Amino acid sequence: MPHALVTGASSGIGAAIVERLLRDGWRVTGVSRRPATFDNPAFRHLPLDLSDVDAIAGAVADVTPTALVHAAGFLKVGRLGKLSHGDGAAMWRLHVDAAERLANMLAPRLPPGGRIVFIGSRTASGAAGRGQYAASKAALVAMARSWAAELAPRGITVNVVAPAATETPMLNDPARGDVAPKLPPIGRFIRPEEVAAAVAFLLSSEAGAITGQQLVICGGSSL
Repeated sequence: MPHALVTGASSGIGAAIVERLLRDGWRVTGVSRRPATFDNPAFRHLPLDLSDVDAIAGAVADVTPTALVHAAGFLKVGRLGKLSHGDGAAMWRLHVDAAERLANMLAPRLPPGGRIVFIGSRTASGAAGRGQYAASKAALVAMARSWAAELAPRGITVNVVAPAATETPMLNDPARGDVAPKLPPIGRFIRPEEVAAAVAFLLSSEAGAITGQQLVICGGSSL
């Protein structure tokens, strides 16, 4: 049975990914600060605050997955001239530093055919009021491409799934302030299960020739 370690497992996109993988027959270790309970014997919750990056190595020391999915994330907005360095550092720590430490620990243990998927954002290409968030998500693409080149000889792929505004708690977070989410041209926001389906495909054997790529799920927002 394949085994995935999925961060952000308690809600939003992370929870949707856990549900999809369990349905597909995966064993899942779900990482989150808050309790994540799934009525499935193949699920194990690993309580961990990923913003405490120094705790990551010890927490995953005994985990030997076949796939890593880093879905944990949050959004703080701010326009130039009023940026909070603390907010930017916190997003970088969770989105980039945690991803780096997880991959650094787990990649050597991944078997041939292993998978790494990061949840990025369409915003990585830039968006007013979200520069710090965009920068952290853009960094995931650079890391994925670099590590894809390193791991390709072992048959391990590294990709980014980058959704536009998705129906998660983040969508209505008061921390967005006056930076409202934009409705995609398809007339609705992206659904978490649609992102999970893309992740499930990239983790499959059929996606073995796809690596170092960013799959944007935007409902036409990029047109």
